[in-house]
Amino acid sequence: MTAKDANAAPSPGGVKWANKAHNRSVKVLACVAIPLAIWLAPLPVPPEAKATFAISAFMIISWMTEIMDYSAAGLLGLLLFWGFAVAEPEIIFSGFVHESAWFYLGAVLIGAMATKSGIPQRVGNFVILRIGLTYSRFLLGLIVINFLLTFLVPSGAVVLIVTASIALGVLKLFNAERGSNMGRGVFLVITYMSGLFNKMVIAGTATILARGIIVDSGTVVPYSLWVFAFLPCALITIFASWWITLKLFPPETETIVGREEEVKTQFGDSAAWTPLTTKASLLIALALGLWMTDTLHGFSPAIIAFAVGLFALLPYINVLDEDDFKRVNLLPFFFVGAALGMSAVLRSSGALEVLTDAAVGRLEPMLSQEFVAITALYWGGFIYHLFTGSEISMLVTSLPLLLEYANENDMDPRWIGMIWAFSSGGKLFAYESAVLVLGYSYGFFRHTDLIKLGGLLALVEFVALGLSVVFYWPLLGLNY
Repeated sequence: MTAKDANAAPSPGGVKWANKAHNRSVKVLACVAIPLAIWLAPLPVPPEAKATFAISAFMIISWMTEIMDYSAAGLLGLLLFWGFAVAEPEIIFSGFVHESAWFYLGAVLIGAMATKSGIPQRVGNFVILRIGLTYSRFLLGLIVINFLLTFLVPSGAVVLIVTASIALGVLKLFNAERGSNMGRGVFLVITYMSGLFNKMVIAGTATILARGIIVDSGTVVPYSLWVFAFLPCALITIFASWWITLKLFPPETETIVGREEEVKTQFGDSAAWTPLTTKASLLIALALGLWMTDTLHGFSPAIIAFAVGLFALLPYINVLDEDDFKRVNLLPFFFVGAALGMSAVLRSSGALEVLTDAAVGRLEPMLSQEFVAITALYWGGFIYHLFTGSEISMLVTSLPLLLEYANENDMDPRWIGMIWAFSSGGKLFAYESAVLVLGYSYGFFRHTDLIKLGGLLALVEFVALGLSVVFYWPLLGLNY
């Protein structure tokens, strides 16, 4: 190759940039062309419903392609609803007075006070120091820590970051490097669990949003009901994920017996309890206690979360300060409000009824018997998630339709909604969740590892869910 040819040849970086620009152009074209085609199509529906379809299509495609931030796409969609007078402003922006949006904000404030006070790290150290000195026990301890942190921190990504810092210390004790079975197994399971456990607890944007959509359908979903309904699944998942990981990735080193002092040095929590830690612990315990007893006192989980979160900002309490509040990520708050607003407009314009008759009506034969319905909902959600690429997109685009169907056919919306929301936890590929992408970025496991663990756990979750729904849920008042 001559120097001239070399200069003319495109660099790898240039080709990559060109491909990225091309992909972005295709996504932008889809966001514009598909809604425009719906707008111009001679659909036999009222003008308000057609406009709602077109604008909703823009919002959904924007969320699925991630062409812009979720909240920005959602707010732009609400602006279009408002500008084209599809519905009244109080309907369009009703999501921002919905309890789910404020539940998210309160939960984020509680998570901020937990992280600031170091409570998650203390929980991790406490478990690790008492779990034992074998690799299998350390692995089980990390999974248990991940589950416990789900109650304290309403973000799978933050839970993963905290658990990963503990996992790195464990792997260091075992001299396990990247590429080792131990490294692959540990990081794969804590990554997967960080996105799965928050489907069994109302924690994280997806579950908070799902609960809000279910509540919008006209039924109450207490925090305690959600936790107790999925508690058997959580316990089965803890031990199944531990056993499967040990079998898929047998450790190079079984034990570090005789190195107790190193473990104490690595995980010993020598820092004294400060007033900040004490106050944060009391506030978090108060929130968890009120959430778990919400069926007794009747206070909404959103009110509890928001009240405790704001209480931490009060003078003389000072668990959180002005700088902490400024660092709170409010973008998901706007996304939750926009998604719920879109659902309200779909319902008020009659577009949701049209979609239900056209799409969800096909599920009727599969929802006529309990076990067939469980199978159809779980695996239907699992497969649908593969195409949407985001659990949030999956729930926003499908859950309102399923709940509308449930109401029209005298089914319990909670029964259908909770199964469908749970099905979004099963994943095979990293693109399906930002938490999986974050975990993959640590460089310990490969995509093929994720497919193996994800496939096996999907089967486990289906069996655990089926048994819970058939034999246990009726005891909680959740009936088919």
